[in-house]
Amino acid sequence: MIRPLLRAGLEVIPDAVPGSAIPHVLGYERERVFGFCLVEYDDPQFVERLNKAWYDLATSSGLIDENREFLLMLPRGTWTAAEDRQRRTMHVWHRVRLLERWDVMGAGAASFLGIRAGHPGFAMLALDNSVWLLADTYETGAAVYAVRDPAGSPGVLRELKWQLEWLARKDEDREFRRDVSVWLESRQQR
Repeated sequence: MIRPLLRAGLEVIPDAVPGSAIPHVLGYERERVFGFCLVEYDDPQFVERLNKAWYDLATSSGLIDENREFLLMLPRGTWTAAEDRQRRTMHVWHRVRLLERWDVMGAGAASFLGIRAGHPGFAMLALDNSVWLLADTYETGAAVYAVRDPAGSPGVLRELKWQLEWLARKDEDREFRRDVSVWLESRQQR
């Protein structure tokens, strides 16, 4: 996992994920989305423009902190995003640092961050939970967009509670259930 991420310009910082990191689920309200950018597949500089769109949004949204660090969602295991989608596995955050030379949408998407170069599929989170940054592929192109304050989203909170109940009924993924329970309890104590 470390070498492909280094090729993408991301250095993994082991055992440094803040305990306050929100577990990743969808369910946010549409009005929380900002900074959407779609790059069409037929663009002659497709990957370069997609990288630029990602970086511009990552810096303007506050995803990347002053040390160039943020959280990156990776599957539990060492398979690519395409294999992960087939397995339907839960994911975990990893703290990463953006290096001076990077290629998130090219080399990154060709490994853990997508299906192949220019076809991303990843989630990133600011260390303070203030923004999710998501990238995905669509029929005509690939896009990157940001979601403001996912930890404050009623839809995300509902989805987390639903996931917790659903996984408990099936007695699946105890680690994810524990993480969600701890996070929800810490939120109630505030």
